Amino acid sequence: MTVGAAARRQAQVLIFDADDTLWENNVVFERVIDDFLGWLDHPTLDRAALRAVLDDIERANAVAHGYGSKVFLRSLAECLERLRERPATDSERQEIDRLAVALVEHQVELMPGVADALDELAGRHELLLLTKGDREEQQRKLDACGLLHHFGAAHIVAEKNVDTYRWLTREHGFAPDGAWMIGNSPKSDILPARAAGLNAVFIPNANTWVLEDDELDPTDGGVLRLAAFRDLLRHF
Repeated sequence: MTVGAAARRQAQVLIFDADDTLWENNVVFERVIDDFLGWLDHPTLDRAALRAVLDDIERANAVAHGYGSKVFLRSLAECLERLRERPATDSERQEIDRLAVALVEHQVELMPGVADALDELAGRHELLLLTKGDREEQQRKLDACGLLHHFGAAHIVAEKNVDTYRWLTREHGFAPDGAWMIGNSPKSDILPARAAGLNAVFIPNANTWVLEDDELDPTDGGVLRLAAFRDLLRHF
C-alpha cells in the first residue's frame, strides 16, 4: 500500500505501539530465556523442545494473568516445575530471580530514528500511544523514554483486541478509516486494528515475541508495510 502525499496533506490520527516499536523490549526477555534454558540443562530435551514447553506456559499465563516481568518469572518457575516434575526449591527460585535481573536493570533504548521521526510527525498529525502490559511496569518505561510530549494521550491497557480499538475511537472521537495503528505485532497491533476498521502500519522487528506473531493477508490494502520506523516520514 502507498500512502504518500495525500496523507501528508491531510492530518491523520497515528497510534503507536511502544514495546519493540518505539524501543527494544523483547530482546531482553530472549536473553533471559537463553540463560534459563542453558541453566536447566535438560538431560533429554533440546533447546527447541524446551522453548516449546515455555511458549505453551507463557501463552496460558498471558490469558490468565496478563503480561510483564512478573508473569514472565511465573512462567519460568512453572516451566522448571513441569520439566523437573516437582515444585521449585527456594534456591531455584532465587536463581530464576538472578537470571531475570536484566529485566529490572534494562534501560529504555529507542529504535533508530524514532525521536526525530516523532518530532516531525507530531507537527503534521495527532499522535496517540497505546501499549499493553503491567501498568506500573509500562508507566516506568513511558516516563523514562523521553517521548511523551509528542503524544496527545498515552494509554496502558491489559490487552489489545478489537474492543480496545473500538474504545479508542470513541474515547478520542475519530473515524476509524482516518486513523493508523503503527506497530510490530500482527496479533496485537495489526489484525485487531484492521478488524475495528482502522488502517495499520506494520514495522517488523526480528525480536518480536513469538506469541505476538500471526499471518497477515498480503492483499489487505489497509496495511502499509515498512522496513524501518523512519520510513513513516515518506508516507505521513
